Amino acid sequence: MARDPASDAAAPAVLALHRFGLGPRPGSIAAIAADPRGALLAELERPGIGRVDDRGLLTSAASSRAALEARAERRAQNIVAERARKALEQQAKAMDGAPSDAAKPEIAPEMAARAAPGVTPERQMFLKELSTRLDAAFDAEIGFAERLVWFWSNHFCVSRSIVPNMAGAYEREAIRPNVLGRFADMLLAVESHPAMLVYLDNATSMGPNSTAGINRTRGLNENLARECLELHTLGVRTVYSQEDIIRFAKVLTGWSVIPVATDPEHGGEFVFVRRFHEPGPQEVIGNVYADTGVEQGRSVLADLARHPATATHVATKLARHFIADEPPPALVERLATTFRDTDGNLKQVARALIVSDEAWAAPRNKLKKPGEWIVAMMRAAAQRIEPERFQIDQAVLGEPMWVPPAPQGFPDDEATWIDGMGRRLDVANNFAERAAERVDPSEIVDTALGPLASAETRSAVARAESRAQALALAFMSPEFQRR
Repeated sequence: MARDPASDAAAPAVLALHRFGLGPRPGSIAAIAADPRGALLAELERPGIGRVDDRGLLTSAASSRAALEARAERRAQNIVAERARKALEQQAKAMDGAPSDAAKPEIAPEMAARAAPGVTPERQMFLKELSTRLDAAFDAEIGFAERLVWFWSNHFCVSRSIVPNMAGAYEREAIRPNVLGRFADMLLAVESHPAMLVYLDNATSMGPNSTAGINRTRGLNENLARECLELHTLGVRTVYSQEDIIRFAKVLTGWSVIPVATDPEHGGEFVFVRRFHEPGPQEVIGNVYADTGVEQGRSVLADLARHPATATHVATKLARHFIADEPPPALVERLATTFRDTDGNLKQVARALIVSDEAWAAPRNKLKKPGEWIVAMMRAAAQRIEPERFQIDQAVLGEPMWVPPAPQGFPDDEATWIDGMGRRLDVANNFAERAAERVDPSEIVDTALGPLASAETRSAVARAESRAQALALAFMSPEFQRR
């Protein structure tokens, strides 16, 4: 049978949407078919791309303060309830009969509402942050910038289990404003963000010879320094030593967070505490940094951002995320060279990824991570998922929202996720059952895969016993699972 020239022409557009974006939406293949690379590059130039409408969302510091107030109210409500219980018991003993409701003290309605299970202010803040993130992913024309946000948020990850009221706001405050800016700016924003300082235990780290360290005999914590060198910049086992980690940790002493419990106006914000800071110059990776207080740490971070090892580390991770578990060496070197030559200009690095032939020529073997796959289903079916449902599915698939297993973030290789394909089938079936009445499976194949859909996939969808089964088969097809 003769090949369809129109279909062949659309193949690069489908590849672009799956490999670099968040998956096709109805009409999006045709919209970029004339120039897929140009469409991706144009997305990078849109004003405000990568940012979200954060109206109605609290800052990370304000979220922390609101959560503290909510917890305090719940404790007070529990104390009131316990007092009521004891009063009823005493009344019953005195009357030698059943307790009366007259002994129950009044509880403010708003306090009772805040204490209601499942609707805590902390939970509401989390779901609002997640809803904003999902809206950005669903509404994106291609989703390249959103993918970059997700990549960097995982590269510089924090965990909601440690900073429960900061994770979403941290992504908005430290990652999104810098996602197409300079790596040095993102690095500083990340390492000085209260969420990172708490997550990696730097907020309470004290230099052994600092005023506080001597007076309180508190110790030095190396976590932030180690992860900054190993994970965020240079890469594991590169140009630094254990002594460099220790000295860098001393440089970072004093980078702390204003206590939420004692400051209702500024609690949760960054603060440099001079009495925590280790005095004196420090040598880190061959450079000596004078004791200039908080500027000492900023100087080290600026040099780490420009180090050649950082360029290689970042380039490798980017190529692995978008292209292949074992990325083409020529592509990695091109990205690293661009990083070095542009002083870490992340927009130029992203452009280099798009214009590189290796990024397009690689086989579609890269398995999508769970969150990317779920969002691709949403976009293909033009059906939004409620944040509560989405976070349940994410957890089932092993990628709970903003809860990475370690400071390394969620892994980005097939070996980590391939064993979860059975659970993906459960999620696909559940989604398909909810969407079947509103979505035509045959249209989904053309919307989501177009010319990439194999004859086997089209046949399986066409022969399915129900619309729901047909949808699930389309979403579970190898062409939809990979990019």
